[in-house]
Amino acid sequence: MSIQKIEPGMPESQSADVLADNVARLKAVFPELVTEGTNGPAINIDVLKALVGDATATDAEEKYGLNWHGKRAARQLALTPSAGTLRPCPEESVDWDRTQNLMIEGDNLEVLKLLQKSYAGKVKLIYIDPPYNTGSDFVYPDNFQDNLQHYLALTGQVEGGRKVTSNTEAGGRFHTHWLNMIYPRLMLARNLLRPDGLIFVSIGQREIHHLVSVCDEIYGEENRIGIVGRSMKTGGNSGKFFSPNLEFILAYGRSSDEAKGFKTRLSDALKEAVYNQIQESGSRAGQAYRTMGLYQASLTLGRSKNARYFIECPDGSKCIPPEGKRWRVVESSFLDMKAAEDIVFKQTDTSPLLDEHGKQSKWNIYTKIWLSTREEEGQIPVDILTKYENRHSAKELNELGVPFPFAKPTGLVRHLLEISQTGGDDLILDFFAGSGTTGHAVMAQNAADEAKRRFILVQLPEALDEHDEEHKASIEVCRASGRPENLVELAKERLIRSAKKVRSENSEWEGDTGFRTLKLAHSNIRPWVANTSDVAASLLGQLDHVDPGRNSDDVLHELLLKLGLDLCVSVLVRTIAGKTVQAVGGGVLTVCLDKVINVDEAEPLALGIVAWRKELAPAGDVTCVFLDSAFENDVAKTNLAAILEQHGISKVRSL
Repeated sequence: MSIQKIEPGMPESQSADVLADNVARLKAVFPELVTEGTNGPAINIDVLKALVGDATATDAEEKYGLNWHGKRAARQLALTPSAGTLRPCPEESVDWDRTQNLMIEGDNLEVLKLLQKSYAGKVKLIYIDPPYNTGSDFVYPDNFQDNLQHYLALTGQVEGGRKVTSNTEAGGRFHTHWLNMIYPRLMLARNLLRPDGLIFVSIGQREIHHLVSVCDEIYGEENRIGIVGRSMKTGGNSGKFFSPNLEFILAYGRSSDEAKGFKTRLSDALKEAVYNQIQESGSRAGQAYRTMGLYQASLTLGRSKNARYFIECPDGSKCIPPEGKRWRVVESSFLDMKAAEDIVFKQTDTSPLLDEHGKQSKWNIYTKIWLSTREEEGQIPVDILTKYENRHSAKELNELGVPFPFAKPTGLVRHLLEISQTGGDDLILDFFAGSGTTGHAVMAQNAADEAKRRFILVQLPEALDEHDEEHKASIEVCRASGRPENLVELAKERLIRSAKKVRSENSEWEGDTGFRTLKLAHSNIRPWVANTSDVAASLLGQLDHVDPGRNSDDVLHELLLKLGLDLCVSVLVRTIAGKTVQAVGGGVLTVCLDKVINVDEAEPLALGIVAWRKELAPAGDVTCVFLDSAFENDVAKTNLAAILEQHGISKVRSL
């Protein structure tokens, strides 16, 4: 048996090939559809028309839907695999060894491609607040040639200009730039959703109609859950004809039939804390209730003359609200509640009520509020949100000392987490993470209901502009914290500070408030670059495929991505035959990246790996990976591979 070397361009060296997967699925259902074209497998349109009927299949220009210049290229871009990787940055992380949360720095298009193998069909909820189309300073470019190259230019890793691409109306493509940006990202996001997964997209009025058309096409109109309005503020005088106070949230399910949620419920913890009394007898025996004062200080008498009356107390005395005040209900309603045993009398030294002599009463009176079926089973939420205005986010960011303009309030994201009925270890994704609102909200919600939701945040390292008045305070925070002056660093600082706040407000909660930082970069596997002036040097330089500037952790995380393993999966380390060996995910991936494996070391190394595999008993086939240049010669490589195969490990690869 020989060890297969992972070369650039192989499936194991790049992200998921969505296009190839789509062709394979079609071939599985309709084998006759797929034929051999000049560039590999191709779809025979004539056969497709024969299978579904000419009236159903069309490639005509005139058809219902939203079209714009560059749409085909945008779709193709989503289907083009990425050869990049995500480099781990433990020194920029919090609680690296234990956390299940990710903070990924880079162009979200490339990152979404890289996440396909590891997280396809695993995300419960996606919330994004993409940049609105303002007509200028458009951060995400419409250059579809090489987004990874663009990212590297932004971060100063290659020669290049600034990140900002002009997107003015004078360019003739006012909406096109924005649509070309959002379309491929929404396509890739759909693949990551679970069958019962949901996506929420915040959007302003300028692109709402276009975004609905795009999402209907990608997610299916039948899977549109709704369009929710959110009040950003009240008042103002900034608009041309109307002051813009409203924005929207589009909600789609991966499948509306599978989508779970859209009920606001009381959490078990809140029910226990609020509805903390149990009826002991009668027809409602065993039911939970809470009490509310029959008298409320805010209720004035006004015209409600019949809501002020004496009530007889258990000791025969009578009580009444203070002068000018009233009970919550009229006397006839009170008598009905008393007959139903829904009235509770409590003796107290601090009663606000008066007795029949005008002195302080010894009693206070309460009504029972029963835990309702609506609260148990859930209430359908409304499609207009007025409780989550921008001023709320400004206040909470100022309290954290991390000011940033136009951030969404955490209450909004927590509302979405609640109505979607997320819980357990559900995965939450935000690939326009901004200042980190979603990560903050997930931690706060976990502390409230003791769930273990995980988050993945993705954000471009967008530079904060010192000439922008609204960015100056954010820049000062970065400087004071010793951070580079960009949005990713501000988000990290916010996550750290919000974690401390959540913990201080929930002293007994021991949940996850850390995050692993990963950064988009070119692959660790070097492509072949021929030097015609020195062929010998080119050949010698290609003996080691791994970039010499990368370490073993870099390589390991690329293997996790390309082989489809969770980026927060557990990694065990053991020394076998003097070599460092890592067992990932309970042993489904075994990696040895030592730089030298001699002939006499091959057998004990292989047998040690076999023994460790038996000890771990992984669920599934094991993949073993080594550095190709580490083997002393072909004998060492062949012997190691043969021993592994004899013991049931046939998937052996080298880099």
